Amino acid sequence: MATSNSLLQNEAKVKNWIIVISVLIPVAVAVLLFMPSKVDIGAEWVYFLPHLNAVMNSAASLALILGLIFVKKKMYSYHGATMSVAFGLGAIFLVSYVIYHGAAESTSFGGEGWVRPVYYFLLITHIILAAVALFPILFAYYYGYTNQREKHRKVVKFAYPIWLYVSVTGVIVYLMISPYYIR
Repeated sequence: MATSNSLLQNEAKVKNWIIVISVLIPVAVAVLLFMPSKVDIGAEWVYFLPHLNAVMNSAASLALILGLIFVKKKMYSYHGATMSVAFGLGAIFLVSYVIYHGAAESTSFGGEGWVRPVYYFLLITHIILAAVALFPILFAYYYGYTNQREKHRKVVKFAYPIWLYVSVTGVIVYLMISPYYIR
């Protein structure tokens, strides 16, 4: 009885942390994006980060697709490994993204004609879904990691397509705006 109660308390703590993290990170990113002046870290290397982020998003997208293939083939250990790779890449990406947007001015899109509304549609849907993606992703990863398969399956129905869309559109948006980077 005490063990069951302890497990429930531990799970409640984890869920509370997931909620806090899911709220704080998008708020922190929004603050960084709209800061009147950027943090001067005195380094030019930050201008390499968008390129690195695109590589990480591409690799995460591949890991997500492989994870789906593995789970469909009931290769659960491979599924868990590829999803952990995607999760790790997402975490590293997030740190890199925060560093870049805290230190560098945003780049304006210079495309014209039909490509402009396509770019902004992808960018806006990417931003909105990225802001809400962390919540279901963290729950899906937690439930998968703790082998709560039924809960994992329920959350993944929402988390997976959002995560894959955000990851893929992140790469597409990068490819569309990269010709306009100043450095």
